[in-house]
Amino acid sequence: MVLAASVLQPQLQPQPTVAQTGPSVTFLADTVLDQSALYFVSYDGLVNNNAFQDALVTYNGYQYAAWYTSSRNAVIARRALSGGGWEKAVLPHRLSVNDSHNVISIGISPQDGTLHVAMDTHNTRLYYTKSVAGLATQPGSHQWSPSVFGTVQRTLGGAELGNMTYPQFVVTPEGALQFSYRTGGSGNGVNELAEYTGGSWRKLGGWSSATGNYTGPNGVVSTTRNMYLHGLTYDRRGRLHAAFTWREGNTRVLCSPGGLSNHDTGYVYSDDRGRTWRNGSGTVVGTTGGTRISVNSPGLIAERLDPNHGLMNQEGQGADSAGTPHVVISYVPGRFTQCVSNYAQQRTQYGRTFHVVRNANGTWTKREVPVPPGSTQRTKLVFDRNDNAYLVMPRGRIVSASKAEGWKDWTLVFDRPSMNAFGEVSVDTSRVAVDGVLSFQYQQRSTGTTPSPIRVVDVRLG
Repeated sequence: MVLAASVLQPQLQPQPTVAQTGPSVTFLADTVLDQSALYFVSYDGLVNNNAFQDALVTYNGYQYAAWYTSSRNAVIARRALSGGGWEKAVLPHRLSVNDSHNVISIGISPQDGTLHVAMDTHNTRLYYTKSVAGLATQPGSHQWSPSVFGTVQRTLGGAELGNMTYPQFVVTPEGALQFSYRTGGSGNGVNELAEYTGGSWRKLGGWSSATGNYTGPNGVVSTTRNMYLHGLTYDRRGRLHAAFTWREGNTRVLCSPGGLSNHDTGYVYSDDRGRTWRNGSGTVVGTTGGTRISVNSPGLIAERLDPNHGLMNQEGQGADSAGTPHVVISYVPGRFTQCVSNYAQQRTQYGRTFHVVRNANGTWTKREVPVPPGSTQRTKLVFDRNDNAYLVMPRGRIVSASKAEGWKDWTLVFDRPSMNAFGEVSVDTSRVAVDGVLSFQYQQRSTGTTPSPIRVVDVRLG
């Protein structure tokens, strides 16, 4: 009787709407920054789009982009997210060498509204300029032109950093702008930090060590290395997360000279804005400007891997709303070979991407993503407001996994071969946090040194 009544008398009250919490991607736009951007391939990459740069940043209703045009000039552009085209400011600096490491990175200081530009460095002194105060905090009050930027310097606003590589900016929860960079070189380098407060920069010092002994699987000992960061990420609670891989200076630790001497995925964090570093168990393992983290520091390894699998450096990381660290890595699994002897060929053919997440008990879980990258290039990681994860892979493909399924259900959700994107893309993680839109900058494939269009795609997540 109850069943019959429910069938014969339909529910007259409207049903509540259930919010969609699973991952999704909705294409919004694909806009041109420059029809004729500088193009050349070195180290398998392009100088305008590398995962280890901040080429696309959002702040206070505006998005900012950076690239080198066909004249080799550095360009900084902006657009209002409310609508309108890109405004461009061509800086007087020209790229000094055809090296894809010599990227442009931009950062914004919330304290005084200055926009900072670091560029054109690979084991050399950087080129640096900053804007007038208030440019980013009061964008409508400033006409966009090269005149809003100061003279290009060879120091970080008066702070002498020496020869350096990999300039990147990060903003602390209090609004201080920090600058991450490496001194020394590949296989023998140190990660360092500087900080911008009160209108000036000061060096905080180095925090990773190049020294210590590492013994390869073949018994060969390496005594120098560098820590390659997957990123520096502040979570919502103010903790600074840093995942990394080591690269050994002595390549004889490898089974073949055609490989890459990266090994292991490590993890540390800081609760005092990068001054003190702790391993996953909370033990202090280093201090910036003091005792540095070394390959022999305890409790660093999140995922162990020997140096014979072509492990990529400087890939991706992020932290979800609960402050849980996630890392994306890629390498050639042992089912294909235990000895990578031709890095470019075997990485492209056999390389696989993996999601690594820290569990509540301090252990780490690694899962293979069932969409091969098909590239030597890097993948970046972002989250939507429901903590669903999105991997932005080479050529701008996006795969996603849901928090509800424990990030196990990786699925290809965005793929537009018509973009003709080359390799890595530059991801604007700051915009995702603001309005749920993922923007990424990509450059279209060309040949030789023929310039090609550089563009920005916008997709809505969740």
